[in-house]
Amino acid sequence: MAFDVNRIRREFPSLDSGIAFFDGPGGSQVPKSVGDAIAKAITQPTSNRNTVTISEQNAENCVQDYRSAVADLLNCDSKGVIYGRSWTQLTYDMSRNLAKEWGPGDEIIVTRLDHDSNIRPWVQAAQAKGANVLWAEFDVTTAELPVDAVTKLLSNKTKFVAVTGAANTLGTRPDISAIAKEVKEAGALFLVDAVHLTPHAVIDFKAIGADFIGFSSYKIFGPHCGTLVAAPELLEQIKNDKLAPSTSVVPERFEFGTLPYEIMAGVTASIDFIAGMDSEATGTRRERIVKSMQALESYEHPLFGYMEEAVKSLPGVKTYGHAKLRTPTLYFTFEGRDSVEIYKHLAKSKVNVPAHNFYAYEASHKLGLGDKGALRAGLAPYSTEEDVDRLIAGLKSF
Repeated sequence: MAFDVNRIRREFPSLDSGIAFFDGPGGSQVPKSVGDAIAKAITQPTSNRNTVTISEQNAENCVQDYRSAVADLLNCDSKGVIYGRSWTQLTYDMSRNLAKEWGPGDEIIVTRLDHDSNIRPWVQAAQAKGANVLWAEFDVTTAELPVDAVTKLLSNKTKFVAVTGAANTLGTRPDISAIAKEVKEAGALFLVDAVHLTPHAVIDFKAIGADFIGFSSYKIFGPHCGTLVAAPELLEQIKNDKLAPSTSVVPERFEFGTLPYEIMAGVTASIDFIAGMDSEATGTRRERIVKSMQALESYEHPLFGYMEEAVKSLPGVKTYGHAKLRTPTLYFTFEGRDSVEIYKHLAKSKVNVPAHNFYAYEASHKLGLGDKGALRAGLAPYSTEEDVDRLIAGLKSF
């Protein structure tokens, strides 16, 4: 296992700016290899997808390479990989599809812990069909979402359950495999929002046992887009609205219009970058991804401990989120201080620590933070102890 942060940092042109980036939970920086892949794909001979001409084949390759790369990243079937403009677009689209089978008396389950993109689409779709929405609550003190907080709500009326793989502000990582098992036994569908989990952990879709999972590429060094994954057999059963002449083949029937081949090429390159983070990793791309993510976790864990203890030592600080298993994400406020003003102060010294509810709307209100939320500092593969020291110095100088 070999994770060399200095080698990793050299791959990111934006780091030459001297900025210490703690805003990775909202979007990572992008390595040069990803930018190069996008540029190559958009400037090479390209036509609409087919296999007759060279330019058509180039477009087809971009699509198939993207699906294959995602399959390696998540350990899923490439034929179940759906491209989307964003994760929010994908959840809204799928909510409308699944809700075709919902009606009065049916129930869906969402959590207060989730990003609103894994709450509002399902809630609105249920309300439109007269179905009931049940809320799984997290513990305000620990930020834990116990398995039974979700599973105690299951019944023979349950049609669908949505749970985060990792909370984007509090970092909480619920036991999604345990939840998946009981949801399946109840005969309902289960979706995991892995947008905040994918940058920090090995994802094994088949082992988790969920029906759907997804992520946003711009959180893992790629371009701005989203991906939703399911078993092809399940997708075959889902009815969706589409243009009359467009294909009914899975997964293409869930993708609208001409696909952005250059963006897909960027996603592929970002996954290849992940596979290469451990310079000593060998084997298939999937095997190298697993080893690289394990190496990253080993690097991030002590660095996060260093950052958390340093922040907690500051006078007047209050931290939110103390789950036993969580991502390297710190959510915090200072008594009597405006978080946005602290955010602006840090920016003057090129330290990026934004303040907001970050669309964890329900969680922010449950924590008593309202719409304003708190400061959020998250680690990324290019984060260093020096970055943390700059953060602490900036907070002390406010």
